[in-house]
Amino acid sequence: MNQLITAYSPWFIILCIGAGLLYAALLYSQNAPWSKSTNRILAFVRFLLVSLLAFLLLEPMIRQINNEYEKPVAVVAIDNSESLALTNSPEKLKKAVQTMNSIAERLEKRGFEVQMRSLLPNALLSFDSVRFNLPITNLQGLFSSIQNNFENRNLGAVVLLSDGIYNQGSSPLYQPVKAGIYTIGIGDTLPRNDVSIRAVYHNKIAYLGNQFPIVTEITHTGFEGREVQLSVSQAGKVLDSKRVLLGKEGTLQQVQCLVTASQKGVQRYELQISPLEGEFTQQNNVRQVYIDILDGQEKILIVAASPHPDIKALRAALEKNSNYQISLFIPNVMPNEALKRNEKYDLIILHQLPNANAITGNLVKELLAAKVPVWFIVGTQTYIAAFNALSPGVSIAASGYQTDRVTAAIHPQFDKFLLSDENKSAIAKYPPLVVPFGDFKLAQGTVPMLMQRVGSLQTNKPLLVFAEQDERKIGILLGEGIWQWRLQEFSRSGEQATFDEMIGKIMQYLTARQDKRKFRVNTVANEYFTGETVEFETEVYNDIYEKIYGQTVQLEIIPEKGNKSTFSYVNSGEGFRYKVSGLKQGVYNFKASTILPNGKTETAEGRFAVKEIQAEALNTRADFNLLRQLAKQSGGEFYTLENASQLIDKLENLEAAAVIHSSEENKEILFLKWLCFLLLALATGEWFVRKFRGSY
Repeated sequence: MNQLITAYSPWFIILCIGAGLLYAALLYSQNAPWSKSTNRILAFVRFLLVSLLAFLLLEPMIRQINNEYEKPVAVVAIDNSESLALTNSPEKLKKAVQTMNSIAERLEKRGFEVQMRSLLPNALLSFDSVRFNLPITNLQGLFSSIQNNFENRNLGAVVLLSDGIYNQGSSPLYQPVKAGIYTIGIGDTLPRNDVSIRAVYHNKIAYLGNQFPIVTEITHTGFEGREVQLSVSQAGKVLDSKRVLLGKEGTLQQVQCLVTASQKGVQRYELQISPLEGEFTQQNNVRQVYIDILDGQEKILIVAASPHPDIKALRAALEKNSNYQISLFIPNVMPNEALKRNEKYDLIILHQLPNANAITGNLVKELLAAKVPVWFIVGTQTYIAAFNALSPGVSIAASGYQTDRVTAAIHPQFDKFLLSDENKSAIAKYPPLVVPFGDFKLAQGTVPMLMQRVGSLQTNKPLLVFAEQDERKIGILLGEGIWQWRLQEFSRSGEQATFDEMIGKIMQYLTARQDKRKFRVNTVANEYFTGETVEFETEVYNDIYEKIYGQTVQLEIIPEKGNKSTFSYVNSGEGFRYKVSGLKQGVYNFKASTILPNGKTETAEGRFAVKEIQAEALNTRADFNLLRQLAKQSGGEFYTLENASQLIDKLENLEAAAVIHSSEENKEILFLKWLCFLLLALATGEWFVRKFRGSY
């Protein structure tokens, strides 16, 4: 649609025409050297030329209105999860696919633009290629994808074929779609006789040689009073088994089995319930679990000058972490057996040592000779001169035996590890510690974490520092009384989480070993689910430990059973991850190798697990009530597969209303090329005729 508009009143057009008439009358009213017909033609040309030029002064424009008609969209979706294949015959699933294709064709004939979808994100050309093999059902994710993709489109209807079972995401009832949803139920709503493993609880890690529990939740339908056997096996060898008498239908029974960790690394354990005659499926009778078996715990030795509440506070915080094995030795108090001199410790905590006792002084020297990380806690019993002689990173110029009471303040530039906001807030409110009164001098490379604060004044004196000497990490707390920190936190909040977190991070930092390898390959996670992509991170360093890129990496992935797979990739840059997909359930070892710029071949090894998702077999009872509610709240209707023909008839009367999108555009006539050529032609033609006929 086009409209002619001007910047002035339309009445000015009459003046333009009048100007043209006046101009033509004045020029061609007298006798002319040409015929009357030629005179009239020239007068008309002059009239038209002047009128058009005057009209252009009114800034005329053409308003163009464009209307676009958007066809309505209909989404036809199918739930292609494993639960449908478990509970329906292939013939029934084939009929369901044919029904959905017929619905799509009928909607197209009604004028809809049809989009066919499954639980996967991509659109489909037809449902003939759909395979009912997805290990999870996320109906909320399906509707969220539909809503996002068609938010600004003319979405007219959604048709969904499903059994109403979902095991990932929230309920689809809470994911609104701005269209009527027509649901088609497939499956059996009656309960089936079945025994299943509902859940398995276990530690993610265990330690070599230790026993650890695996707790299994068993439920059943229709087998009350029957007995089954639960077994735990590894590589075909049964490690433990229990007889279980099935209780009331629908109840959860927890059964605990004990397993001894006999191999290090990621280990797979299989839990299996002996099948019963008449079970609907045995797929949910088996569950795989993966546990990382570590070769020993971190061994921490606490040596103290005498009993002290600080020691109890430290032990209480450390013993919350099962990765730590704590040994305590106090001369003349604890038995000598507590100190195993041939034991290799990962960290030594020296509480108020060295002191004035020559025996303990020799013991400290003996312990420090092992070159393991050490944490000094300085107190009133510490012999400052002997402490300074060890050159641990801090030199104390004490004023006799005087002490001071100071609170803690976080050093603003500390970056060895992160502290939570709760920790920072708690540290600022902790009670004061007793510290030596004097001056403190930090050695080069010593990093302060906490500073001394007297009242509201923060001093430049350190309270807790870290240093590194001879590739050994050293921590130094220059005060005693941290037991009050833990006690005060408990009195305020009923727990000691922030104190324990801080101590745990100090331990992690001190015991963390420096990785001097120049080639490192690790998986982003230790465990993956089937269908997920396994990602490998690669780091390559030169002789001064700068990251370098561009190396070709050979990667071998070796499963427990079967042939290894070989891959090759280039470490292309920061953030690069090599991805491998399609791995089946099991435990995998990997080995990577590359050639460094100096020509030396470096290798890296690791281990990861791929777990199978068994969510679909846990619940196979169709939920038609969910599908009914979904249809009702959206203005649609519910049908079963058996009466889906009624839905097809219903779609014949479904209104396919198009949406009109209008756009408006104004174009100035002055910039029309054909008008410029017209004006030029009129002026040139008039001039030529007058010249040819003997005028001007």
